[in-house]
Amino acid sequence: MRNFPVHADNSLRTRHSQISGMSFVMGEQDVTIVGAGLAGLMAARVLDSAGLRVRVLEARERVGGRTCTITGDVDNEPAANQLGVPTKTPVDLGGQWVGPTQHRVLKLINEFGLLTFQTFHTGRKCLDDRGRLSHYRSSIPRVSPLALLELHGALNHLDRLRQQVPLATPWAEDRARMFDGVSLEAWKRRNLHNPTVRGLIDALTRVVFGTEPSEISLLYFLFYIQSGGGLLALTEIPEGAQEQRVVGGTQQLAQGLAAQLPEGSVVVGAPVQAIDQTAERVVVTSTAGVHEARACIVAVPPALTARIAFDPSLPAVRAQLNQRMPQGSLIKCIITYSRAWWREAGFSGEVVSTHGPLCFVCDNTDDSGQTPALVAFIGGDAAREFAAVGAQARRDMVVQELVRCLGPQAADPNGYIEKNWSADPWAQGCPVGVMGAGNFRHFAPALRQPVGRLFWAGTETAMQWCGYMEGALESGERAATEVLALLQRQ
Repeated sequence: MRNFPVHADNSLRTRHSQISGMSFVMGEQDVTIVGAGLAGLMAARVLDSAGLRVRVLEARERVGGRTCTITGDVDNEPAANQLGVPTKTPVDLGGQWVGPTQHRVLKLINEFGLLTFQTFHTGRKCLDDRGRLSHYRSSIPRVSPLALLELHGALNHLDRLRQQVPLATPWAEDRARMFDGVSLEAWKRRNLHNPTVRGLIDALTRVVFGTEPSEISLLYFLFYIQSGGGLLALTEIPEGAQEQRVVGGTQQLAQGLAAQLPEGSVVVGAPVQAIDQTAERVVVTSTAGVHEARACIVAVPPALTARIAFDPSLPAVRAQLNQRMPQGSLIKCIITYSRAWWREAGFSGEVVSTHGPLCFVCDNTDDSGQTPALVAFIGGDAAREFAAVGAQARRDMVVQELVRCLGPQAADPNGYIEKNWSADPWAQGCPVGVMGAGNFRHFAPALRQPVGRLFWAGTETAMQWCGYMEGALESGERAATEVLALLQRQ
């Protein structure tokens, strides 16, 4: 543990009062948690169940973090736009799918009495390969025999490599230096020659990470797919990460966790500005006041952690981690129709594009069938490019691409909803933070390493299903367990 300066109580309180200009909140909690997403709220539940007093500070005016369910208008959600008829059924603008091995999420769904339904995937799928359209029904797109052979070889190669990466200490793998020293793009160019297969890797990276292959360390990529049980587990609908959806939306999970906490435990609209710690306590300054506790869990992505002032300063490796793990770039678009015409035409609604601007499309109709819809993702470079145009221009581009891939009936949606997660000040991107070549081996050890009385949670810190709701819940449990171990020793 680091040696921290011990400030006199009165001087510390005075200093924070001057910083915040607000009243000092003292002696009211054992643990302060920054972030009311699934990670922070799960940590709060574990600590509350252990008899500790907890306060959760959330910058947004809602709980849920990167889960966000809306019904009707989107006026109160940053970086969200709506054109056409507002939906009468809940729509997830953030994380929405649940897979069969995501046991914590499934357990929480059952506990809260929520229901799930299967993601529709029956029918023909469409591959848009550099403007050339083809249709297929299996999990593998219909490509030329040579491309198919190379694709199977690539999938098998990546599967063998990812199994060599230990989840707890991926930086300690024998070939970690070599894996981390190259980007996924470099691996792709060295091992793949068929432009279709290369394009499929591009599409996968854009939708799963919100980045281009050139922006991701091969070691980080391998760790990520290992944490989810393999590449197919991350990308498939049946028996994969997109298998089920939650009736009424996934934000209900965060709302259910928050409702279990004592009244007043969760404070929304309270961005954290500074975190100071001494040998005996942590003082968190937010726009809602100053909060003193015996420990603190920071449950926001590293990129957002970088906006908080720490005293003493964080260790150099942790501070640089915050600078070197940006969020992915992803725009999620929901296009609603009066009927599910693609189903009538024998399509599943799935589209994979090797060149963009859409990287992935699938059926997004609600469980009741009242709101037939498709969901489309714009990721990586395309997300950054189309962030510069207006919502109407993005809507027109999305519809044009759907017409090209699925037919003229796509031209007449009755509604369009989008969220550009990179433009959300309290997300700065989605779906997950990423590490470029050369960074993961050096800085990943700091992801979960406590700093005095500071502990870290968030899906980026998870060992299982990193980047997903399951990973967020796992990280909250782990961080809470670490806090309990510290406080029980004192």
